[in-house]
Amino acid sequence: MMIVHHEGAIEMSDLAVEKADSEEVRALAEDISAAQGPEIEQMTSWLEAWGEETMPMDHGGMDHGGMDHGGMDMDGMSQEEAMGHLEDQSGPDFDRRFLELMIAHHEGAVTMAEDELADGENPQALELAQKIIDDQQAEIAQMEQMLQNL
Repeated sequence: MMIVHHEGAIEMSDLAVEKADSEEVRALAEDISAAQGPEIEQMTSWLEAWGEETMPMDHGGMDHGGMDHGGMDMDGMSQEEAMGHLEDQSGPDFDRRFLELMIAHHEGAVTMAEDELADGENPQALELAQKIIDDQQAEIAQMEQMLQNL
């Protein structure tokens, strides 16, 4: 689920690299994308080593194809709805909305990582969960500050 969730963050960040009004928002988006790509590769390699599927399945055995992005919703919107909403924004409005949605997205990742810390067993996965919590909480604080300055 974290792989799909990270893919959603990268998708949003790639759009922000193209559309952000502020250089500060564009740089943040590049940093988010650059940080989460290697984590996806690491998690995918673990799943493959454990003989697990790399795409989550729902309870009916249906492959979501990544569209639900780990059940994450941002301000009541799915990943697909959030992307459509962002694509309709421009200028400072885009920057503000990107930051608001990415804060909500990061908060979801922190919750997922906290669940892993509570219930997980693999030492490497637990270490990654703590890294995700630390990194994303720092980025949330940075984005909240950026929002105040818009």
